[in-house]
Amino acid sequence: MKKATFAGGCFWCLEEAFSKVPGVVEVIPGYAGGNVENPTYEEVCSGKTGHVEAVQITYNPEKVSYRELLITFWTSIDPTDSGGQFADRGSHYKTVIFYHDEEQRELAEKSKKILEESGLFSETIATEIKSFKNFYVTEGYHRRFFEKEPMRYYYYKINSGRAKYCEIVWDKKNGRKLLEEKL
Repeated sequence: MKKATFAGGCFWCLEEAFSKVPGVVEVIPGYAGGNVENPTYEEVCSGKTGHVEAVQITYNPEKVSYRELLITFWTSIDPTDSGGQFADRGSHYKTVIFYHDEEQRELAEKSKKILEESGLFSETIATEIKSFKNFYVTEGYHRRFFEKEPMRYYYYKINSGRAKYCEIVWDKKNGRKLLEEKL
C-alpha cells in the first residue's frame, strides 16, 4: 500500500471523489502542512495554523496508479483559484499536492506543466506542489459526510459552484481527456 495526500478546498468533495476510484483502499479527511500539532477544525479555519483541508489516501499501486489519482485530483478542483475553492475562501482551502516521494513529485510537476501549457486556462495554475510534512485526521463528524448527510452534501456541492465548474472545464472542455492523453 502507498499514500497520497491532496488539498483541494473542502475535504468532503475530495473524499467523495477519491472514494469512487477502484484501488483506493481508504480516504481520510484532515489537515496537512501546518505548524500546529493536532489542530482542530476551528483552529484550521482561523487560518493561523498553516494547515489546509486535505485528504490522505491509502491506495494499492497494483490496482490504481498515482497518475490516475492525480487526474482525479485535478478534475475535482479549480486549479487557478489561489484564494480557496469555489464558495470556500481562505488559505486553508487552497489547493496543494503533497508528494511523498520523488516519483510523486515528478508526476505532480509534469501534470501541472501539462495544464499550464494546455491553453485550457487563461489564468495561472495556482496549485502548489510541496513535500509531505504532516497530516492530522479531522474530527469524526467530517468523515464520510457525503454518505452521512447526502442531501446536505449534494446541495453544498451544487451551490458552491464546484459541480458546474468541473462539468464545464473537465468534461465539456475535455480537460480530463487532455490529462489522460498527456500524463
